[in-house]
Amino acid sequence: MVDFDVIQKLIKIVEESDITGLCVEEGGMRVEVRREKGEVVASQTSPSASLSAPSGNSVTEYASSSSSASDNGKLPQNIVPVVSPMVGTFYRSPSPDSKAFVEIGDRIESGKPVCIIEAMKLFNQIEAETSGKIAQILVENGQPVEYGQKLMLIDKEG
Repeated sequence: MVDFDVIQKLIKIVEESDITGLCVEEGGMRVEVRREKGEVVASQTSPSASLSAPSGNSVTEYASSSSSASDNGKLPQNIVPVVSPMVGTFYRSPSPDSKAFVEIGDRIESGKPVCIIEAMKLFNQIEAETSGKIAQILVENGQPVEYGQKLMLIDKEG
């Protein structure tokens, strides 16, 4: 079990640095500390039955906040971002030798898979929430992504 002092130290590390989060796994327990909208959030969980806990201790440092897509610019009303629902690794295709789910200029329907985010050895298909045309892909294949990061832009009028 992770003790309270360790959690406080992890929170302090995230607050005082430019990283967006830390994840520590020890003895079957997982503590995740991440920065969301300027606030630091900590959560403690036991690993899911479908996940195998790593042997020993594991510490993962998330990408720094300077590498995330800028949210300062307002998008036109017809442009809808596809946003990462989790921290992980972005993949454009279901396997290395498969073609990409989508390319710039492709017309897609709501609910169609547009990419995969790998998180903790689980591959999660990300689906378009709106129909339209792929206007821009903002992330390179194999690049780490953060929670809330824009992955691609869909033009609803395209």
